[in-house]
Amino acid sequence: MRIRYLLLPLLFFTACKTTSTTTLLPYGPAWGALYQQRAAEYKALCLQAYQLATMRVEEMSHQQTLRPRAIVTDIDETVLDNSPFTVHYALKGGQYDQRLWEEWTAKAACDTVPGALSFFRFAAAKGFTIYYITNRLEKERAVTLQNLQRWGFPQADDEHLLLSSGNSDKEPRREQVAKKYEIAMLVGDNLGDFSKVFYKVTPTERDAAVIRLQQEFAGRFIMLPNIMYGDWLSALYPKGVPLHEKRIDSALKAALKGY
Repeated sequence: MRIRYLLLPLLFFTACKTTSTTTLLPYGPAWGALYQQRAAEYKALCLQAYQLATMRVEEMSHQQTLRPRAIVTDIDETVLDNSPFTVHYALKGGQYDQRLWEEWTAKAACDTVPGALSFFRFAAAKGFTIYYITNRLEKERAVTLQNLQRWGFPQADDEHLLLSSGNSDKEPRREQVAKKYEIAMLVGDNLGDFSKVFYKVTPTERDAAVIRLQQEFAGRFIMLPNIMYGDWLSALYPKGVPLHEKRIDSALKAALKGY
């Protein structure tokens, strides 16, 4: 397995040399997976995020509230690590495919993101209710619960797992939680995990919203790193045109800044 990762740069540059111009796809996402799997810096960032979250929960646990508190969290690349799936399709020269994704999730084989399990156990022990809001589909419910329960994540049950019915906008599901609870914290790897203002907007609008809401990232919004995929990437794709590989690759190269 280690040899496979050492060969990754060679595979990438070999692929580049077989085309007339350098390409970012299809092998690029494997670099993100390599970082997630092997970089101590990735682990440090995750632990930093969850230690900040732990400090905020400890502070809030000593403060009075009129309503019970909940923490809303994403699942993929926030509590569960799907990097082996990215390696699987990227090194084969493919792109994300829903059928392959469901084959992966059916294995219930995801490892945990560093720091996630201890944090959510701590928060639950402090009286916070945990809601898992994910864009996995309803038909993935059983295997998702199996994977969460395998590691012992608190309140990993049907009531606290809100999946997608086909709509990737998480705001209606957050509103559902907010009817009963004060949402004291949101945890995710994608800006869409935190607020509707980030949903399907341009990169410029995403940047502006981050600056406008920067104080929220001091404790209420807990951000995890994910350079494999996400709205940061799809926001760069051309809109209203078929998303074949060459067109996506051209859009990504156009977004790069060099000198």
